Amino acid sequence: MLTVKKNDRVVVLSGKDRGKKGNVLCVIPGKNSVVVSKVNFVKRHTKPTRTDAGGIKEKEAAMDVSNVMLLCPKCDRPSRVKFDRLSDMTKIRVCRKCGEIIA
Repeated sequence: MLTVKKNDRVVVLSGKDRGKKGNVLCVIPGKNSVVVSKVNFVKRHTKPTRTDAGGIKEKEAAMDVSNVMLLCPKCDRPSRVKFDRLSDMTKIRVCRKCGEIIA
């Protein structure tokens, strides 16, 4: 089970972009990967088409989910996630450091 969801704020733990923060754009659960905004840029050489001029374009690439950690919205620190259940048995994510519920 993945601990990050789309639009979560995360910090990169390892790699060339270590320490950078960004929002999760896309989660790929089959590959255990996430795409984070403004992190892990790669260059793509594209041919020109009728609508696009082509050339060398930069875009975000997927990275392994183990290389990112969720930032708690309350304490603004990277934290592991604990899964709890509310009284109506809905599963929620909780920050391990401050105990805040993460939406």
